[in-house]
Parts: sequence; C-alpha cells; structure tokens
Amino acid sequence: MSEPAQLPPPPIVPAATVRRLSLKVTRRLDGLLQGDHLGFLPGPGTEAADARSYQAGDDVRRIDWAITARTGETHIRTTIAERELETTLVLDLSTSMSFGTATAEKRDVGIAVAAAFLHMAKGPGDRVGALLVGNDGIRALPPRAGSAGAYATLSAMLRQPRETGPSGDRLAAALRAAGARQRRRGLVVVVSDLLEPVEQWERPLRTVAARHDVVVVQVVDRRERELPAVGVLRLVDPDTGREVDVRTNAKTRERYAEAAAARAEAQRAAVRSAGADHVEVRTEDDWLPQLARYLTRRRRTRAVVPAGRA
Repeated sequence: MSEPAQLPPPPIVPAATVRRLSLKVTRRLDGLLQGDHLGFLPGPGTEAADARSYQAGDDVRRIDWAITARTGETHIRTTIAERELETTLVLDLSTSMSFGTATAEKRDVGIAVAAAFLHMAKGPGDRVGALLVGNDGIRALPPRAGSAGAYATLSAMLRQPRETGPSGDRLAAALRAAGARQRRRGLVVVVSDLLEPVEQWERPLRTVAARHDVVVVQVVDRRERELPAVGVLRLVDPDTGREVDVRTNAKTRERYAEAAAARAEAQRAAVRSAGADHVEVRTEDDWLPQLARYLTRRRRTRAVVPAGRA
C-alpha cells in the first residue's frame, strides 16, 4: 500500500504580503472609523490613586475603611481610568475555517478581522498577543506593543498552514489559555466559526468574560445556512472527514435551513449569556462594514457613563 500523500510545508510569507494586507486594512479602517481605539473609555477605572474626604453623592463602595479608621473621617479611594489595554486575539484557523463558497474563505476573513483589531489596539502602552488555533494545537504569540508588534503578529498569522484534516476540539482549550495568560483586566477577541459543540466552549467563554471584556466575531459562509438546488450533493464534515450524499430537494433545503438557523441562534445565545459581545461576519459580504457597525454600537453604548460615576 502506498503511503498517504504529505502536504507541503507552509510557504514563507513575503514581507510585502504582510505589508499590503496591513496597509489595506489600516486605510479602510481609518477611512471608515477615523482610527477608533479599543481602549477602555473614561470612567471610574480600577487603578488605585489618592484618597480624599467623602462628599455627598460619592459611591459608598469606594470608602477606604483603613484610612477612615485611622483619621476618624470618612475617606474614599479615587481611581484612575484605564488607558492602556492588553488584548489577546484568539484566532481559529482549524480545518472548518478553510472553507468558503463566495469571495473568500472563512480563514481569509478571520485574518483580516484580526488585522483590524491589531490596528485598533496599538495605542500608547497597549499590547496585543494572540493564540492561534490549529489542528495540532495552540500556538501562543507573546503580547507585543506598537506597529512593529502588530506587524510581527500579523505575519505569524499569515504563516499558519491552511488546515485540511480532522481538527478535534481546540477552541475551548484556547479560551482557557486566554484566561490563564491575561491576569489584568483586558480585551479578548475570539475570531471563529464556532462550529465546535456549544457545550464545550460555552463555560470557558463564560469564565473569560467574567474577568475580561470579550468580543466574539463569528465568521460564517452562506452554504452553512442554506443548500443550493443542485440535485445530489456530497457534504463533508471538515473536522471529522465524514462524507454524506444529500438530495437537495425543496424539503431537504428547508430542513437544512431550519436546522442551521436553530444552531446559529444557539451559538448567539451562548455567547451573549456568557457575557460577551457577538458579531457575525459573512464571507459573501464585505467584512469591514459588518465590523464597523458593531464598533459604532460599542462606542455609543460605552460612551454612556452612569450618573454619579464619572
């Protein structure tokens, strides 16, 4: 019996390719969002500053009991609003992301979305790291600062091989790793198609969202939502390699669409119940306006500071 064919090693990505993608994303993002930054907005913050005497209207939860006991006068501890941000990108590049029936594969869209977050999270003092999810495991990229750091991280993403074999369940492990590596409150951005069973990644996502600001960008393809009317169609599970022939009559297409809609709703509900933001990006549409709509909503929502806490 002949040995199975071996895939060639991943190509070395030319620096010019990385620069082109980075420049394209930067220009389009700045033109649409005016260089929005993802740092925490002004507010009470969590970094301790000075203590001062209590005044009517102050948040009683900020009373510094040690100073109050020592001085005999009620004091509160002021805080500094957080300006620096540490971001962890969890980028799913497993086999199911190497799929697309429109203008791009989910993998391509996912890397472009990650590049956008890299661009927006490189303000002064900010650092961005990444966890790349592949069939063989998780590749950790250390947090880096500035344009040089973003460039290096993007280059590593583009060098990841395009997966084609069974991948197993890696997203849950990547979420646990994200929570373990980022001690200080920060931002975790998950870019994935979420095709692993919900019950496997929902609890780790909830754990991460309890400590960090979490955004889940779900990349989907239209053929995951609907079947074309093409007679008999052979479908392949990208994660297991299992094949099945399906007759794409009207009844089958309707049942498929219903099942896909139910799965999508379960995924959205799981993300939101975990306390994370959910953004859907489709391969058949331009990814940037889809992402921009979310970022605009995020900015408007977070610009509202509760009374008495500014």
